[in-house]
Amino acid sequence: MSDNPTDILLTALQFGDGQFPGGGFAFSWGLEALVADGKLARADFASFVEGQLRYRWATFDRILVAHAHAAASDMTRLTELDDLADALMTIDSARLGSRRAGAALLGTHVRLATPGAAALKAGIEAGHVHGHLPIVQGVVFAGVGLDEAAALAVSAYTVAQALCAAGIRLGLIGHLDAQRALALARPLMARLAAQDRPDLDDISTFVPISDIAMLRHTDQAQRLFSN
Repeated sequence: MSDNPTDILLTALQFGDGQFPGGGFAFSWGLEALVADGKLARADFASFVEGQLRYRWATFDRILVAHAHAAASDMTRLTELDDLADALMTIDSARLGSRRAGAALLGTHVRLATPGAAALKAGIEAGHVHGHLPIVQGVVFAGVGLDEAAALAVSAYTVAQALCAAGIRLGLIGHLDAQRALALARPLMARLAAQDRPDLDDISTFVPISDIAMLRHTDQAQRLFSN
């Protein structure tokens, strides 16, 4: 793990880049259904991103990413964390989306020979691991040399950036709206990433509007996204 802050910054920029082939472009996490139902307007978008960060990422994904990062070389522990993630994702499309996004990100890191990626992929292929996105992120971000705070910052940013990309594709916002939303969310992401690692018992999530939207998404006749 590098001690050079510039190297850490450049690593974070590379793996947080929206152009990095991690598969996140295929998922809207309920945003598509909310737009189709007229439940979310352009003026609401920045608040929606903040809500997803506060009440889904910070209280659920962040905890799993942090613990997976700490256990990146311990397959037994990673399996336990992955099983916990699977059990706590009660929305089918969210659970499937997390697995697919995790598989896409992991596949890229296997090809890049990121330490830990091949072992995790072997566990998935053997049926021992589901490969949920937060677990994969913890492993591969540790593998590329990011410390826990940097790994969490990249994880948070990829959530916000993916929502912005989905909003643009759906015609809800423009590119400048996306940049404004990211700028507004940045202090929150930085603060959350710097917090001490929470206990697994602290996991929770409360984003009913997007959960309901993901349940309704399967009824849409035309869909750009998987959830």
